[in-house]
Amino acid sequence: MTVTLTLPADLERRLSQEASDRGLPIDQYLLEVLQQHAPPVDKAKKLSEAIESWIQDDDPEEQRETQEYLIRVLDEDRLSARKLFPPEMKGKTW
Repeated sequence: MTVTLTLPADLERRLSQEASDRGLPIDQYLLEVLQQHAPPVDKAKKLSEAIESWIQDDDPEEQRETQEYLIRVLDEDRLSARKLFPPEMKGKTW
């Protein structure tokens, strides 16, 4: 795959300098940087599977309990006294 990027001048200069310091062509250096920082295939697959299992979980009681817990915790952990989920708005806005 070919990707064209427009880099800010400062970033381009720093990347070029680092590639030069390592004795590498800029494209090879950039490929190494991307490979080092890209998520591992296994990690991405495990994350995808975990999310899919959450989506497929159809235990309504557990979902209700989780929702109530999250609402309570989010409302408790606020710097403001104003609630994110006021009881009078249940069923109207959330």
